[in-house]
Amino acid sequence: MGGQAEQIVEKPLTKHELRRLARQERKAQEALRLQRARRQRLGLIAVAVVVVLGAAVWLVRGALRSGPATAGLGSTPLPIVDYPIQGRDHIQVGQPHPAYNSNPPTSGWHYPAPADWGFYNEELPDELLVHNLEHGGIWLSYRSAEETELINQLAALIKRYRSKVIITQRSRNDTRLTVAAWGHLMQLDRYDNAAIVTFINRFKNRGPEFFPD
Repeated sequence: MGGQAEQIVEKPLTKHELRRLARQERKAQEALRLQRARRQRLGLIAVAVVVVLGAAVWLVRGALRSGPATAGLGSTPLPIVDYPIQGRDHIQVGQPHPAYNSNPPTSGWHYPAPADWGFYNEELPDELLVHNLEHGGIWLSYRSAEETELINQLAALIKRYRSKVIITQRSRNDTRLTVAAWGHLMQLDRYDNAAIVTFINRFKNRGPEFFPD
């Protein structure tokens, strides 16, 4: 009839349409689940990265601060002994002085001028070489002049360093080879390249008087 509102009748969905809607709903739910899972994985990865980086920084800082060097002797710390500093007094050549507190010495009384850097197949006075240590140098000394293989290894080693490393014989050593820096000493019974290089890198230029290479 004229003027009467037309009544809209919704047709019920067919079984086919219901199944299609159900599939669409399942797909939407699955997509949402995958999106949430992906976000969770990314969050866990980010947390893991932060933890790993933090641990790495902590380990590196700890090693740089005071961790014992272990290169060259497996997991065993390098046999480095720290000695109290006996001062930096200059004495004249041949002048007597109190005994050093290590063998060879790592600080204390020394002559006014140091030795030239390099390799020596002879012994030099301790008082001369202590001055080299004061300048941040590393002093390697071998006990026996008969150690041909050891001497050749040391001669090859020093070619890497234009200064701040000096090698001499020293028959009064307690071991076949010693490596000395200002206040530090490492005694070895065999040539250990990794241990020696680690010692040099750790203590070179660490003396109380800095002189550029």
